[in-house]
Amino acid sequence: MAQTPEAAEASMIRNLEEKTGRKWSDWLELARKSGHPKHGEVVKFLKEEHGLGHGYANLVALRSGQVAQGPSATPEDLVGAQYAGPKAALRPLYEALMTRIRKLGTDVEVSPKKGYVSLRRSKQFALIQPSTATRLDVGINLKGTPPTERLEASGSFNTMVTHRVRISRAEDLDEELELWLRKAYESA
Repeated sequence: MAQTPEAAEASMIRNLEEKTGRKWSDWLELARKSGHPKHGEVVKFLKEEHGLGHGYANLVALRSGQVAQGPSATPEDLVGAQYAGPKAALRPLYEALMTRIRKLGTDVEVSPKKGYVSLRRSKQFALIQPSTATRLDVGINLKGTPPTERLEASGSFNTMVTHRVRISRAEDLDEELELWLRKAYESA
């Protein structure tokens, strides 16, 4: 059974404290006092100066910013906003796709952003974006894989991935898509 986002975050916090011997509140204070105003700068600082992995550094930077600036949108809020209004009909496709993605492994990091959901392992291997009211775009990192009619080169879609697959109906969530996602996941 999949963990709730809150339970996963609590587990990460416990693991960070156990691995580093430093309390969560100390990590938050260190990030706030780092002198870096931007989220990405704090992540880089924590990774380079304190040896944290990306997931831990990202969580500390995110939460330290929330403490300093007040609460921000939760991951659920971000996904909810992506599938609101005219794009609401795409939510079942997103949920069905996420069910398949979660089966890739327990180490898939799901990181909602304002306009898309990033899927990471040690690095981003895919993303899901509701591009129109009738279509999801699944961006996949498959370096060295030639494009096909369905597995398009990403072009201007998103520079964070090499390919794009357009999804507009449940039948598009097939074994071929799963194969591409598994290959990207295993390469991450």
